Amino acid sequence: MAQAQGLGKRYIKAFFKGFFVAVPVTVTFLDRVACVARVEGASMQPSLNPGGRQASDVVLLNQWSIRNYDVQRGDIVSLV
Repeated sequence: MAQAQGLGKRYIKAFFKGFFVAVPVTVTFLDRVACVARVEGASMQPSLNPGGRQASDVVLLNQWSIRNYDVQRGDIVSLV
């Protein structure tokens, strides 16, 4: 019984260590490199969301190319 409690504590400790490492890395990645966004509605038809209002597309917003001024003709730019 004592070994089971020690094993459970070890797994919980390992989970929180991984959690406290993974969350800052994920937040930094989504803030600095890229993030995922959903395109809904008719504003970007027919390029994105060609099915109409019921369908939605998921896109990856590359924030790295904006920081390097690597925007080319034909790119879709999202402003917040």
